[in-house]
Amino acid sequence: MLIGEVARRSGVSARMLRHYESLGLVRPAGRTGSGYREYSGEDIRRIFQIESLRSLGLSLREIGRALDDPGFTPAALVDDLITRTRERIAAETELLTRLRRIDAVDPAVWEDVLQVVALLQALGSKSAGVRQSAALSSNDEVPVPVEALAEAALSETEPNVAGALRWALARSGDGAPALLAEGLGSPVAAVRERAVRSLAEMPGAEATERLRQALAAPDAVVRGYAALALGARGVTDAVPALVDMIVDGRNDIDAADALSTLAGDTATADRITTMLVDRLAHEATDVPGRGRLTQALAAVPGAKASDALVELSHDEDRPVALTATYLLRLRDTR
Repeated sequence: MLIGEVARRSGVSARMLRHYESLGLVRPAGRTGSGYREYSGEDIRRIFQIESLRSLGLSLREIGRALDDPGFTPAALVDDLITRTRERIAAETELLTRLRRIDAVDPAVWEDVLQVVALLQALGSKSAGVRQSAALSSNDEVPVPVEALAEAALSETEPNVAGALRWALARSGDGAPALLAEGLGSPVAAVRERAVRSLAEMPGAEATERLRQALAAPDAVVRGYAALALGARGVTDAVPALVDMIVDGRNDIDAADALSTLAGDTATADRITTMLVDRLAHEATDVPGRGRLTQALAAVPGAKASDALVELSHDEDRPVALTATYLLRLRDTR
């Protein structure tokens, strides 16, 4: 079979077949009467073997060894190919991510593309100052892609840079709350905390809804940040989580302040009072927790809270009784 026919049947170009011959991968011994190379069935089988090994990513040098060296075993080479393939996939994935992020900002001219690339590189810099400058440089003309900002915010460990990233995310518009909410399910506690803190600084209804969903998170830190943020937004769904924070002593002063803010009307103030009193009854052995709950009542307006303090002033738990008595005096002087 002549080279043209081999090329047609195998799908390997005549030029590539000649290249294989020059490397010694294929050695057609037959010749026609006119002196043209003639490929045997064994040569054709060899060509298909070469193509099969090329499809696995082997170099032509490695293919030659694999086919001709009986001592050349595949195990080590296949492991190396797996490693190289993973590295190549990672590089291609990184490139695809970068291209998608550039596309997301809809650049008008190539100068915009170059600026976005520079910003993305700066966000990945080892220098905290460079990362912070990149976050603060986000603007309406060439914004930092929101996906890149969210990813950076979820991984940032430097407090100043993290603050700049949260600020940039708050100005980034749609899409950020959903991206940050994915971080709430991270197996890494620090990532979950960064996600909820970033959400807490995001304006808008979507961020509020994501924070509301975070109230059911198994992570107490996530629930706490979500509750404080929702309390500042006037969302009364946060009340149970805020009461839990007071009992547990986690940011209990901030939680009590949030309850005071939420108690803006009589109905809500009475609901908060009822919840605090109920928890006092259930925390009979937790002296510090009962003390914090009693102190929280002081910030709740209304007659029901005052009546609760009167009753607590006769509590069997002396520290609670003394605290309630003192708080009543303060209420009377207001």
